[in-house]
Amino acid sequence: MEFREFAERAAEIEAEPADLEVVALVTDLLDAADENLPVVARFVQGRVFPDHDSTTLDVGPSYLYEAIARAAGQNVDADDVEDELAERGEIGEVAASYDLGGQTGLGAFGAGAGGGSEDLTVGDVTEELETLAETEGEGSQDAKIDLLFGLLNQCSPEEAKYLVRIVLSEMRIGVGEGAVRDAVAEAFDVPVDEVERALQVSNDYGLVAAVARDDGVDGLAELTLEIGRPVQAMLAQAGAVTDALDDWDEAAVEWKFDGARVQLHHEPEGLTRVYSRNMEDVTDALPEVVEFAEERIDVPAILDGEVVAIDDDGEPLPFQNVLRRFRRKHDVAAAREEVAVRPAFFDCLHADGEDLLDAPLAERHERLAGVLDDGGVAPDDTAADVEGLSKLWRSDDPDEIETIDADALDAGHEGIMLKNPESTYSPGRRGKNWLKRKPDVETLDLVVTGAEWGEGRRATFLGTFLLSARVDDRGEYETIGKVATGITDEELEELTGLLDPHVRAEDGQEVDVEPAVVFEVGYEEIQASPTYSSGYALRFPRFVGVREDLDPDDVDTLERVERLADRQ
Repeated sequence: MEFREFAERAAEIEAEPADLEVVALVTDLLDAADENLPVVARFVQGRVFPDHDSTTLDVGPSYLYEAIARAAGQNVDADDVEDELAERGEIGEVAASYDLGGQTGLGAFGAGAGGGSEDLTVGDVTEELETLAETEGEGSQDAKIDLLFGLLNQCSPEEAKYLVRIVLSEMRIGVGEGAVRDAVAEAFDVPVDEVERALQVSNDYGLVAAVARDDGVDGLAELTLEIGRPVQAMLAQAGAVTDALDDWDEAAVEWKFDGARVQLHHEPEGLTRVYSRNMEDVTDALPEVVEFAEERIDVPAILDGEVVAIDDDGEPLPFQNVLRRFRRKHDVAAAREEVAVRPAFFDCLHADGEDLLDAPLAERHERLAGVLDDGGVAPDDTAADVEGLSKLWRSDDPDEIETIDADALDAGHEGIMLKNPESTYSPGRRGKNWLKRKPDVETLDLVVTGAEWGEGRRATFLGTFLLSARVDDRGEYETIGKVATGITDEELEELTGLLDPHVRAEDGQEVDVEPAVVFEVGYEEIQASPTYSSGYALRFPRFVGVREDLDPDDVDTLERVERLADRQ
């Protein structure tokens, strides 16, 4: 497929407001993709690599500004591109506004001149982006800009618009995972529930689309979980004990650890990998988890759990200590001496050749206990003391659940999780089958969408951070307040470095930040306010920490903010 055709179809999809018509247009796109089907199924969502693949392009906005400027001509520089972005508000529209093509340089390739080449294919773009991802080390910044310039130099304005969006993983054409799932089912005449199941176990829209086309329902049924291919984590929402018991009669209760989510993939005498909640490979940073698996697990397994930082006495340490381990890329041995961690597993997705996603939680926990208990028979008491096993209680008594919660808090943990004992494991889904109950002091997980430079001794750091809540599943955010208290100078320096790659534009003291970094913020009260676009403001907000285990799509919704405000 020519990239020009992909861009034209993407523009048609973007212009269509009706959801059903969007699915129909995506269906036509997938049907026309031919050998490029796996790539197109990802490109249409703004993805280059499968969800389970932690490979990234590692391209920040500044790289794109420079590449666009070079492709636009000698009279344009990166500052001009940034100014144009401030005017137009979206980088794809900026790229399309220039007459690209015909420039010279190391990055230019092919015969591109004067606004695009009919020879530029989806395959060409894919190969260049894969090369971009592989480019690292000394001189990689210039090399990446050269590669981007070379691609843009081949693009028509419309092609450039969607190319830069793909590079930044911001397609913005109204196509989500559900639309692609439904389009795959429609394009290749397979049941949508079979597509859904295949996506859950493979976490690869491109693979599922190709299998649906080539092998139909039988091929989809053969897709299973694989050791070394992470899947999305099942998610929880906030809830109360009364909610749980009203819905389920009996609740499964676990301690909620102040740790970081991990997914362990273990093949005895073979592959052992550890993945973060975002499916990033963190194996090298967590040798203790690898050692635990090699010593304790003697069957193939995929386990879901958390790693918790502990002190010399084995007592839990705050979440920020775990992050120090996750961020450490070098000298892991020294980091291990500074901060020790231990795993606590609470779910089993696969054991000894059997996928368990469709098994009830109670059964999965019994299998988990068996896997961790030297592969032996699971104990009848699933709250038994097995190393690495997160204890589980089942109760229909609110007082007993309160006691378990109090014990968790006394032990230095966050509180408890409430789960439906009969629930299946739904990768990537957030629903009422898993509820997180926190202590009475309320916090919100909010994404940073802006900031302000500090003053005085803090003038070189971002010092005030604009926070936003998510608007359901539309990929949009509404502002709800600013936080500047509870942050040390050392943390400000760290936060400035963390946000710097996501800065889109600056205007005096104010900085526009793409939604990427999530803060946990405490507050005293939620008030109605016209100051922020959500219609609410946080009274006495206080920075608690960075939630590096959360994506922007996982932050608290405006609906929850409204619900909390009503309860006040």
